[in-house]
Amino acid sequence: MDSAHVDDVPSRYADFAEFEVRGRTPVYLAWARGIAEDPATCELIGRLPRIKRQPALVFASTRHAGAPETADYARFREFVHAHWSEIEQIALTHSTQTNEAKRCAVLLPFLSLLPGPLSLVEMGASAGLCLYPDRYAYRYSLDGGSIHELPPSDPDSGAHPDRRAPVLDCALRDGVPLPRSLPDVVHRGGVDLSPIDPADADSRAWLRSLVWPGQQAERVPRLDAALDIAAADPPQILAGDLVEKVEESVTACPAGSTPVVFHTAVLGYLEPPARAEFVRRVTALDCVWISVEGVTLLPDIAEHVPESIRRHKGIFVVAVNGRPLATAHGHGDWVRALDMP
Repeated sequence: MDSAHVDDVPSRYADFAEFEVRGRTPVYLAWARGIAEDPATCELIGRLPRIKRQPALVFASTRHAGAPETADYARFREFVHAHWSEIEQIALTHSTQTNEAKRCAVLLPFLSLLPGPLSLVEMGASAGLCLYPDRYAYRYSLDGGSIHELPPSDPDSGAHPDRRAPVLDCALRDGVPLPRSLPDVVHRGGVDLSPIDPADADSRAWLRSLVWPGQQAERVPRLDAALDIAAADPPQILAGDLVEKVEESVTACPAGSTPVVFHTAVLGYLEPPARAEFVRRVTALDCVWISVEGVTLLPDIAEHVPESIRRHKGIFVVAVNGRPLATAHGHGDWVRALDMP
């Protein structure tokens, strides 16, 4: 095996520990730090294709195979080496399709500024849970300590027991536009390499495995509620590569609506040339483009973000039509306006 196949593993896992999970999940912190200093386990992970070595995918695959959720790295390591064939197969046949509905709380302030009705088109849509910003309830905490709440626009999503609308809590900081109403959504579509059926039990189990340890009490009930909403009104997700399918997905939007192409924490799974081609294609379309991606992931956007912010790798940037307007927490806990000229 080429040593380059292994050389990137320690740094990827050290960065994951430092910038993504520190202070958020002690289990993944222990696992990531342990792997970064464990050549034998790095060698195992290095056998995977580069795109499959992502810590979130490897850890979810390990838990899906039955690993104990323990911060004891020695126990984790023993499980990984004893069950590597199964873990490897799960990683090779699954994707990091984390579908966090709470990211809608980051999108909503910017969606609320657009002329409706809206046609939402999500790249890397997974089960499409971020296509229902109008079906969730919101509780925004504002600067100064006040609270702003919005109920779901669909009464059934808060009344029927199997479609109870989750409440999305998010802090709005430094002048982020306060959404006063929910958007009128007339179309929910998108693209995913392997679209997830929100009604499929096995797919739902995989999405639960993608929820980080220690966060299940909050995130799993929200995930299940959002999946019930999507299963009752499934989105129109095209199977395929988002670069190749973005034009087709926008063409499917009904006349008289505003097409909004968006993606959250997705482009990091594309190689840089594919990212650049996607940007070229989406900016040529007659649509609004909203990106919520890692702070340095899209160079043309990153160059307009202050250097002091670019140093924080775990931060996401919200950009509308390529113009950065805010920074955000990756799972939707907060969104902060950027002071842009």
